[in-house]
Amino acid sequence: MRRAFPWFGLLLLTISFVRLVRLPGPIHPTPVPVVRGERPLVVVLDPGHGGADSGAMCGTIMEKDLTLDVALRAELLLRLKGYTTVLTRDNDRYVSLAERTAMGNHADDSLFVSIHFNDGQRAAASGVETYYAGQSAGPAGFFSWLSSWQRSASTPLAAKSESLARFIQAALVERTRALNRGIKSEQFYVIANVRHPAALVEGGFITNKSDVTKLTTTEYRQQIAMAISDGVHRHWEAARRDEPTLTLAAARPE
Repeated sequence: MRRAFPWFGLLLLTISFVRLVRLPGPIHPTPVPVVRGERPLVVVLDPGHGGADSGAMCGTIMEKDLTLDVALRAELLLRLKGYTTVLTRDNDRYVSLAERTAMGNHADDSLFVSIHFNDGQRAAASGVETYYAGQSAGPAGFFSWLSSWQRSASTPLAAKSESLARFIQAALVERTRALNRGIKSEQFYVIANVRHPAALVEGGFITNKSDVTKLTTTEYRQQIAMAISDGVHRHWEAARRDEPTLTLAAARPE
C-alpha cells in the first residue's frame, strides 16, 4: 500500500499537468466593440511587390522585403486590437494587382491598406505620404465616357477612403516624425479597384540616404506598423460614430 502512494501521487501530478497544458492561455486580444447587428471589420493588408518584383532598391535593400516586414508587424498589432486581418501575401512571392484587388473585395465589411516605399528621382526627396482613389474605376465600354456619373457614384466611397488616408497619414507623422508630404488622390490600380475604403502608404524614400538608414532598423519599421494600426483604428472608430473626418488638420502637408 505504501508503495502505491508515490505512484498514485505521480498519476495525479501527470493528470494535472495535462489539464493545465490543454487550458487556453490567459492572454486574449481585446475584441473591437461591435454594435448589435454590426459585422466585424476585416483589414486587408497588402505588402507591395514580391517575388521577381523587388520594387525600389538601394544596394541589397529591397522594397518588397520592407513592405512584408511592416505588413506582418501591422497585422499582429491589429489582431491584438481584435480586428480580423488578411494578407495579400505572407512570404516572398509575386501576387498580381488583380489578385490583390480580388482579396480586397472578398469581404463585405473591410478596408484595404497597401504598403509601399518611394523611389524618388531626386536623392533629396524624403518623407511619408498616403494616397487614396478620388473615384472608382467605374464601368467600362459604352458607359465609360460618363465621367460625371462615375464621380457622383463613387463620392461616398472616395470620402471614406480619403478619411482612412488622413488618419493613417496623421499617425505616420506622429509616430515617425518624418516630413509630412500629406495625402494625395491617385488612381493606383489596387486602391481604385477595391470596392471598400482603401489607402496606399508610402513609408519613406528608399532613394534617400536618411530615410533608408531609418528603414533598415526594426524600431522604425515598427513605428510605421503602429501608425498603420493606429490610423485604421481611429478611422473605424470615427466611422462608427459617424463623425465628419474630411476636415482633419493633422494630415496637412508641411
